[in-house]
Amino acid sequence: MDKQLLVAQLREHLLGAARVARSARDAAAVEAREGATPAEKREDARVAIEQGSMARAQDRRLREAEAAVEALASFAPPRWGERSPIAVGAVVEVEDEDSGEGRTVFLTPVGAGITLEGPGGDGLFSVITPSSPLGRALIGRRVGDSVDVTIDRELRSYVVTWVA
Repeated sequence: MDKQLLVAQLREHLLGAARVARSARDAAAVEAREGATPAEKREDARVAIEQGSMARAQDRRLREAEAAVEALASFAPPRWGERSPIAVGAVVEVEDEDSGEGRTVFLTPVGAGITLEGPGGDGLFSVITPSSPLGRALIGRRVGDSVDVTIDRELRSYVVTWVA
């Protein structure tokens, strides 16, 4: 499996998030400065304060997205041997022990919650990070191991069925 295609897709998602955050920050900053007439600003300074706060929040979101893109720049997921323990860079398939439902995840340093399309349209991959409940549970495990994870206050048991 060519994980570099997945990394490139993830990078594009993160760059898109940075563009959206930059645009939202700029729009909120303009609105805070110019959104009301001077008389309206005197009467309701709260609106300008709220817009300024929104601009700062969007700036924080932009900085986080840019930091994620930067972290991904040096990320080169290794190849996995059949019995290698799971670590950042692994593509892992887990199966819910109760329902039998399978899920494929890509364990990366950033980008949690993003869904990627497999090379050639081959399935969907959920991006997880080591700080997520499933990511923490999978680190160090191998094919055949079971992990218990609490998701939305519900305990779920998964079996690791495949690692690449």
